[in-house]
Amino acid sequence: MRKIAFFQLEDWEREFLVTRGKTDGLDAQVVLGSDILRPETVGQAADAEIISVFVDSAVTKEILAKFSNLKMIATRSTGYDHIDLNACRERGIVVSNVPSYGENTVAEYAFALILTLSRKVYDSYDRIRETGSFNLDGLRGFDLKGKTLGVVGTGRIGKNVIRIAKGFEMEVIAYDPYPDNEAAETLGFRYVLLEELLAQSKIVSLHVPLLPETTHLINDKSLELMASDAYLVNTARGGIVDTQALVRAIKTGQLAGAALDVLEEEGTVKDELSFLTSEAPAKNPDLKTVLANHVLIDLPNVIVTPHNAFNTKEALERIMDTTVDNIKNYIAGQPTAVVPKHE
Repeated sequence: MRKIAFFQLEDWEREFLVTRGKTDGLDAQVVLGSDILRPETVGQAADAEIISVFVDSAVTKEILAKFSNLKMIATRSTGYDHIDLNACRERGIVVSNVPSYGENTVAEYAFALILTLSRKVYDSYDRIRETGSFNLDGLRGFDLKGKTLGVVGTGRIGKNVIRIAKGFEMEVIAYDPYPDNEAAETLGFRYVLLEELLAQSKIVSLHVPLLPETTHLINDKSLELMASDAYLVNTARGGIVDTQALVRAIKTGQLAGAALDVLEEEGTVKDELSFLTSEAPAKNPDLKTVLANHVLIDLPNVIVTPHNAFNTKEALERIMDTTVDNIKNYIAGQPTAVVPKHE
């Protein structure tokens, strides 16, 4: 009988899978584990034919070598940069993702961050909670109406961000190497070059996947194009932004501030104790970037949240439904949501 192993499940996810009968009919031994996939947590799943992981599990070539019978990986995420696709291609392992689950969910969170920046929501709350002071000094914000929002990436999430921005009567410009001109006409925005978007936007919101061509898309050079009163919002992937360049831009006043739900090397920042005590860490992080993350977190004009944009009940249930469907379709010989294998 085939074995299917889930890693990094929360209690509610296990209950969801069991009580709703999501794994019924799989004709398999299903292991529902809570651990992040690491060399030391493979354990009895080493002979699994199918595994399901989340973004904190770095599926490296070394990890893959510990699975003797692995044929399919179902990641419970849209992004798949935590999986070594080349190594999977060499082994003939199919990788599936969840292409769509939270286009409105992440877009709503992006705007929560935008409003937190524009109206100093956290600063206002923190002042009352910590000091009891109702003094308004330093809490003056700015209206979104009439301001220009630059949306980098107009996929499902980007389009939803644009729809919300239009509700605030913002001007919207966008950059995408594959423009959707029909959507631009319908939603009332226009495409521009990235350089023009950076120069003209009060707020830049990132909604692209992490690929070789988007890694450090926001860097020293691009940040220099932005106005000194502009803000950067990232709910996509940490590696899209050069962390050290962002620190420099904010500390020198080149940029007014940022709101980041994702960070470069965020896995190491989340679990620094495990990194320091592990004899064989999954990868060697850029320690300068790790330090730069701590600097960002401490800056008063930067908001950092813990990769929380996807985290709603509705979105998570959609993720679980799609993941199980991907597994069932693979078993039936008709794989779905297969991600490309990099050469």
